[in-house]
Amino acid sequence: MKLHLLFASYALMVASPAFAVQPVAADSMGLSKGSVFDVPVPKVYTSKAGQPGENKLLPRAYLGAPPQIPHDIGDFLPITAQSNMCIACHNIPDQWGQKREQGKPTPIPQSHYTDRRNAPNKVTDHLINARYNCNQCHVPQMDAKPLVENTFPSQRAR
Repeated sequence: MKLHLLFASYALMVASPAFAVQPVAADSMGLSKGSVFDVPVPKVYTSKAGQPGENKLLPRAYLGAPPQIPHDIGDFLPITAQSNMCIACHNIPDQWGQKREQGKPTPIPQSHYTDRRNAPNKVTDHLINARYNCNQCHVPQMDAKPLVENTFPSQRAR
């Protein structure tokens, strides 16, 4: 009996390296090709530079999506409650409901003049302070290609 137990122990010791899990190479882990120790450097995209009114408006990604900014905003940053260069051109409520003309500033919509918390159905005569940070929702147009095709049926909604 002791001999069988000794033989079984010996067989396990000899066979265990054959069943050991082989290490995984660092460059074959995950979806990224390369070592897990590499520090990736993202591709740099540049804004479609240009003065306001020079670039074409792009279609919105979906119905109700905020429009992209069709000009460079580098000189307007940072946008703060005390310094917002966007409203200098876009604060034109008298143009609400009029057809948008190429090259002319897009008026800030009525929703930005509505206090959603205290008076959700009342349009005020001033921009609501919660809406001063324009680039929280609006982004400049970039030279980046889409990562995936947009298949929303309303992608051309304006």
